[in-house]
Amino acid sequence: MMNKEIKGDNFSSKEGLVKGLGLFDATAIVVGSMIGSGIFIVSADMAAKLQSSFWLLAAWVLTALVTVLGALAYAELAAAMPHAGGQYVYLREAYGPAAGFLYGWTLFLVIQTGTIAAVAVAFAKFLNAFLPMVSLEPQWELISWGTWRWQLSGGQLVAIAVILFLGAVNCLGIRWGAVIQNFFTVAKTLGVIGLIVLAFSYSGGDKGSLTAVPPVAAATVDWWSFGFFFLFGGALVGSLFSSDSWNNITFAAGEVKNPRRNLPLALITGTMLVSLLYLLANLGYLRVMSLEAITAFNEQQKPQTLTLGVQVINTVAGEKWGRMLILAILCSTFGCINGLSLAGARVYYAMARDGVFFQKLGRLHPTYHTPVRALLAQAGMASLLAISGKYNELLDLVMFAVMLFYVLTVAGLFVLRRKRPEMERPYKAWGYPFLPAFYILAASLISLAMLKQNPYALPGLLLTLIGIPFYLLWRRKQ
Repeated sequence: MMNKEIKGDNFSSKEGLVKGLGLFDATAIVVGSMIGSGIFIVSADMAAKLQSSFWLLAAWVLTALVTVLGALAYAELAAAMPHAGGQYVYLREAYGPAAGFLYGWTLFLVIQTGTIAAVAVAFAKFLNAFLPMVSLEPQWELISWGTWRWQLSGGQLVAIAVILFLGAVNCLGIRWGAVIQNFFTVAKTLGVIGLIVLAFSYSGGDKGSLTAVPPVAAATVDWWSFGFFFLFGGALVGSLFSSDSWNNITFAAGEVKNPRRNLPLALITGTMLVSLLYLLANLGYLRVMSLEAITAFNEQQKPQTLTLGVQVINTVAGEKWGRMLILAILCSTFGCINGLSLAGARVYYAMARDGVFFQKLGRLHPTYHTPVRALLAQAGMASLLAISGKYNELLDLVMFAVMLFYVLTVAGLFVLRRKRPEMERPYKAWGYPFLPAFYILAASLISLAMLKQNPYALPGLLLTLIGIPFYLLWRRKQ
């Protein structure tokens, strides 16, 4: 069912959505959706896998390069097709409605909802530092069947409450979501900058690992069997997840003012800023702690709120400031959930308008002009994943599917240049065709390594393929 058109400067006349997001709002969604809890957590696990300061930094540099190159390519697509649904629309126009549907289907089942769930679980994990009763340890047994147990923790209940609360807030209008996003994006960005400043001001110890950065520990290299290639690709799951969701602003493109200018600027500025902060944060970690200390920290039993970032602050400034960083992480995860919730629902709304998803999700609230049903459906699915999965499992399940669709979307840039040369392109991807081609090659190799190293990659792919019969069913109803 198509929505009635609404006229006026404050509305998207085609989609009936309020154009309430300016350049700062759009950039805040990019930055706020990218910065969650990952930057404070994943480097310890990556260092333990890679056993080298050099390759740890190389992983973050490659992640930054891939992220920014992806944003440069998406900027052309976003400026040319500034409609609700973003990446779903680009895939639909490049390859046909089935490709767009499979992306939206996977987004709903695991990519967006799984990321929301993972970050909400992380929020509950760090809240435990201030409220000890909020634990991720199982507290209630819901179902028991033989040796299988379905258990629930207080932390999971908190995660679900945050997901549902922010889903409801975003139902009240685009400005509510934008105001929350702007505030928490500024807070979390200042938190990361504070971490970097404190780490680089550290004058004690041996200045960590930056005085001597060996290329790679011999034990990790198995060049002839491509062992290190797969090891490196597996380690990239952490940095890529931490840098993911930069594309979310394209989902809400129908609500961005002057989108042909603001969308490319938000994508490029936001990804470059976050990538720079992430690289500086890792340089800060290595300045304060040696690689051996980081690896030992990753392996030791420790409180769930004691992450690498917190440990670095504890070392530099004491536990009082470490607790302040935990508070900044809470702001970071809360704002990240809000940005993901705001943006993702617009994809299901666009799919429903195209007749390939639940019809009721394509309706807007008559007063708030938001896709209320799509927001609540997304919150419900994310809540189920928060109950069923752990942070690392959700992370692994998400990333292969994410990379697969990123590759297809950037490849769609080439398809659309040939298929629709007459399309107005206010911004053209810088470095075309070489840089988009490099992105496709690099992201494809990373995806291959993930498939080999990540036990959850194949289930993520199967969830995508399961969507095919559902697509055929919805198409028959039209």
